[in-house]
Amino acid sequence: MRNLLLVAAVALSTTGCGIIYKQPIYQGNLIREDAVAKLQVGQSKQQVNALLGTPSVPDPFHAQRWDYTSTERVNRLGRSDVKNFVVYFENDVVTRWDGDYFPANDKALAQQTVRQFGRNLPKDKKKKGGR
Repeated sequence: MRNLLLVAAVALSTTGCGIIYKQPIYQGNLIREDAVAKLQVGQSKQQVNALLGTPSVPDPFHAQRWDYTSTERVNRLGRSDVKNFVVYFENDVVTRWDGDYFPANDKALAQQTVRQFGRNLPKDKKKKGGR
């Protein structure tokens, strides 16, 4: 009985501290590499929005700059990698862009999520049996 209690106490203490496993967490914009390849000088804000999505940091003081920030927590200690991709505009037209992003993480994350959790489709509660 003591051994069982000891094993239970060790298991509870290690899972509570996160020693066993912490799932990676992605936040912000995961920009696709092919979308950045399609980015061109002279594009409008609407075209950039269609390619990259809305910026994660809208700044009312710098309306001619869009920041796409993303973070990834990668290890058990909670260390995060932060990437910032910036698109600069002049008169609402792209002039340049720079920064860094996670180029392949969107595809890898989508595949990993399907493996972990299954397809993100609603279950039809009306279907029963072999219909």
